[in-house]
Amino acid sequence: MRTAILISGRGSNMAALLAAMRDPAYPARPAVVVSNRADAAGLALAAAAGVPTAVVESRGRPREAFEAALQEVLERAEVGFIALAGFLRVLSPAFVAAWEGRMINIHPSLLPAFPGLDTHARALAAGVRIHGCTVHWVSAEVDQGPIIGQAAVPVLPGDTPETLGARVLAQEHRLYPLALAVALGARPPLPEGEAILCL
Repeated sequence: MRTAILISGRGSNMAALLAAMRDPAYPARPAVVVSNRADAAGLALAAAAGVPTAVVESRGRPREAFEAALQEVLERAEVGFIALAGFLRVLSPAFVAAWEGRMINIHPSLLPAFPGLDTHARALAAGVRIHGCTVHWVSAEVDQGPIIGQAAVPVLPGDTPETLGARVLAQEHRLYPLALAVALGARPPLPEGEAILCL
């Protein structure tokens, strides 16, 4: 499946997906990496990996114009599936409907807990003992789509948002390639590790 990866920043989850896609047996191939920010560091990583890149700037632009330009890039690259990987832009219900069943996202919490931003600080403030990340289908309601897979890590004494976030991010990099494969109809074996993964 020709897959677009949408990013806004450093692209670490994008890098994990691209690494998985180098395996000929993996069910997705990178069609294009698109950022809504020209200064996203992940663009250079994608280009270095030989993946086409594009910038569709969102700042100072009406959402309809932004999404029309984004759709044009996706059509030109013959994209069949979208993986949002740190894409910090809420997409309109119309755009989501056009890609229903063909667009997934990764979120740094165990949804439905802590949708939105600042998830690690909010998890610590709530006193939860388990935290993690979720890959889900994108729906019109932010972070509310059906769950494809999750990875959980313990919250440790003395954790800060930074230390907890780093531990969760490591699991995001494990989970996302597996969950994308599942979304595309494959059933990869779960890797061994300390974290709990559920697909």
